[in-house]
Amino acid sequence: MSLRGLLVGAVILAALGGAVWWSETKNKQDDTAKSDKEAPKIVTLKEDEVTRVEIRRREAEPVILQRGKDGWSMTVPTGTGSKSVRPDNESATSLVSSLAGLTSDRVVEEKAADLTSFGLNAPAVQVAVLSKDNKSKVIQIGDETPTAGGYYAKVEGDPRVFSLSSAAKANIDKSWRDLQDKRLITSGETNLSRVELVSGKGQTVEFGRSGQNEWQILKPRPLRADSWQVEELIRKVRDTKLSATATEEEEKTSASEFAIGTRVALVSLTDPSGAQTLEVRSKGQAYYAKSSVVETPTKVEKELADALAKSLDDFRAKKVFEFGFAEPSKVELQDNGKGYHFSKTGDKWWSNGKQMDGTSVQSLIDKLRDLQATKLTDSGSAQPVLLNITVVSAEGKRTEKAAFAKGPASWFGKRENESTTYEIDSKVIEEIQRAAADVKAPPPPSAPSAKK
Repeated sequence: MSLRGLLVGAVILAALGGAVWWSETKNKQDDTAKSDKEAPKIVTLKEDEVTRVEIRRREAEPVILQRGKDGWSMTVPTGTGSKSVRPDNESATSLVSSLAGLTSDRVVEEKAADLTSFGLNAPAVQVAVLSKDNKSKVIQIGDETPTAGGYYAKVEGDPRVFSLSSAAKANIDKSWRDLQDKRLITSGETNLSRVELVSGKGQTVEFGRSGQNEWQILKPRPLRADSWQVEELIRKVRDTKLSATATEEEEKTSASEFAIGTRVALVSLTDPSGAQTLEVRSKGQAYYAKSSVVETPTKVEKELADALAKSLDDFRAKKVFEFGFAEPSKVELQDNGKGYHFSKTGDKWWSNGKQMDGTSVQSLIDKLRDLQATKLTDSGSAQPVLLNITVVSAEGKRTEKAAFAKGPASWFGKRENESTTYEIDSKVIEEIQRAAADVKAPPPPSAPSAKK
């Protein structure tokens, strides 16, 4: 083929490609324009300017959401009037967001002469939205469309009738229960200062926060607490919510069963705003809870009752040492006349001026970290002390000392200046003794390989 023929062919191919591109682009633009025309927005609102939302149903008082400086408030119908119910701010914000960008599937009629055929002469649901400028929009929802995939809708004062998808309707057609804050306890998690647990038998255990995620037992007497257990108790209480599916009849049953039930426990959480309480009662094999925040009792899972029905010993710290994940900088053991002294400088461990193998020191530290009692008592051991352990951690800010005596079948340990006695399996102490004795100097560096 000649050069001229190749050039002509290339020009024709480029022209055809351009035509195809233009055609596809034009079709996409036409489709977009058509889509925008067929699916116009029903209303256009600015979310941050919405101050009030009313959800009205035929022959019922409206659900009213009102935005204030501290968030949303809600007024709901009761059958004999109305009452104030705390809304879930996230749900209220989501509702407003759905209203602000409410889009139809299509326009059914530009100017509907008869609204009866659409169920819009007396709408089943009306959602009125008020903005800061006191302008309101009322969205009216009528009958379901024949295809069962949507609903007829219009805006008061606008002659157009729209088709609204079922999903879009569900996003704005909310009952007050959908919008209710279902938490039974609203106390903050990080700013709690006190937790009090009263058992069904009247035993009171009180905890005080001593640091981030750290707790101490205050009552019945000052004791070390297992902070993880206290945090787990708080989590269980704060996660308890009203049933999202309970009917009015089921709520009445829960209230009557709670009233005659047997107390399992009463827990109180205190933060800077005050104390909130949650009481759990049992009736047969079922459990019910009522809080000081929500007037309605609700049915709860046995798991919550089990979390609250714990004794003092369940919350006491079983571990002898508290350094946890704060790496120690010094470890000392006096083992029946044998002395072991390990101190850390930088990332290296030393003993009596000699560098030690870090892996073997870490093995000892891990065993000390995991050292815990099989049983706690408040009576000491008559046996002589054979083992003393000191651990310094938190960059030298925390020093923990414990002394251990050997009994007939177990060892008994006590922390310095504490009355609690920790009964410990003999094998565990023996492993610590071996780990201390096994700390050694690091292996010599490998000799460089000979050059070939």
